[in-house]
Amino acid sequence: MSVITINQSNFQEEVLASDKPVLLDFWASWCGPCRMVSPLVDEIAAERSDIKVGKVNVDEQPELAAQFKVMSIPTLVVMKDGKVANQAIGAMPKNQILDLL
Repeated sequence: MSVITINQSNFQEEVLASDKPVLLDFWASWCGPCRMVSPLVDEIAAERSDIKVGKVNVDEQPELAAQFKVMSIPTLVVMKDGKVANQAIGAMPKNQILDLL
């Protein structure tokens, strides 16, 4: 499955109403560690059909970043049944990202 760009208008449908766990990557284009995590998140999206993967640009979606109390990026959030199931901050290897799921 491909990565979904998450914004205020599709958040309810793609994340809260999802029947699959959702991995959200909060990022920004100017963030070096975000650029390290992004290809790993893309790989996970391509490999795992049992989850949804979404990316939230914190500069374009400050309301969503505030809703999740994102203070540092990258922040990865796992949502299950519309609730936060797991969360991690900072760049990490792929196996640690998979462990969040």
